[in-house]
Amino acid sequence: MYIVTGGAGFIGSGVVWKLNRMGVNDILIVDHLDASEKWKNLRGLRFADYLDRTRFLELMQSERDPFGTKAVIHLGACSATTEFNAAFLMENNYRYSQTVCRFCLERSVRFIHASSAATYGDGAAGFNDDLTVLDRLRPLNPYGYSKHAFDLWAKREKLLPRFAALKFFNVFGPNEYHKDDMRSVVCKAYEQIKAGGTMRLFKSYRNDCPDGGQSRDFVYLKDCLEVIGWLIENPGVNGIFNLGTGRARSFNDLARAVFAAMGAAPRIEYIEMPEAIRDKYQYFTEAKMDRLRASGYDAPFTELEDAVADYVKNYLAAPSPYLADGA
Repeated sequence: MYIVTGGAGFIGSGVVWKLNRMGVNDILIVDHLDASEKWKNLRGLRFADYLDRTRFLELMQSERDPFGTKAVIHLGACSATTEFNAAFLMENNYRYSQTVCRFCLERSVRFIHASSAATYGDGAAGFNDDLTVLDRLRPLNPYGYSKHAFDLWAKREKLLPRFAALKFFNVFGPNEYHKDDMRSVVCKAYEQIKAGGTMRLFKSYRNDCPDGGQSRDFVYLKDCLEVIGWLIENPGVNGIFNLGTGRARSFNDLARAVFAAMGAAPRIEYIEMPEAIRDKYQYFTEAKMDRLRASGYDAPFTELEDAVADYVKNYLAAPSPYLADGA
């Protein structure tokens, strides 16, 4: 049995889709289906069973493995950078992840864990996934800290040579529709342009960066799923790895790509950034991909324009935007 925690979510449902394409249907999905439309991500996917995250936690704490587990892809977490209940995040993202990690390592089960680029904070210490800089990182929000705390724990306990952890950068793609304000800029831009022909971006508050010039390492969901599939098939590859493209692109670049995919001329409006996030805002992120490449992963990452075009044309503008129903 393959277990995917957060399996009804954005990346999690994508992993189930990827496993199905690899010929794997013996999948246990662990999640918490609340009142959102996250359940729609499961339509069209093949899996053996579903468990609520609370019940799964109870079963993991038993001495035996009740699942016959082959691998756990642990993506379940609260990923909202706007969530400021640090106590909740530490229990849900840090303590829960420790339990899942111990369950796997005590039974020699393949464990793939989702960390985050939010652990890098403002980037002052760089975006290098080498363990020598891990202690110098200073996340800007409780979510980033909860992920960083787990990474530090795994390093302190000398567990990192035994599992793979991925620091996801700015992932976009199908099945993110339930995420409300945490949806990608691509998804929001498509809706804005479709409704009024104009896309809104934040103004810059730094002299060295023009409006819309803030940059991110935007990485397509399908590329992330290729990496995860490769890690499943290569259980000897372990440690913390960045997961981006290795190339930062500006929000202006992203906007132009969305307009081009929609066959429209660019119309961008620059708006004030909320004061609550101005001092926590990252102006630049770019994944250093040397360690993943040195580990043997050699597949190319999709160019931003091509990825946006695939997302817009084959999903957002399609009769059904969900991954299992698209191209």
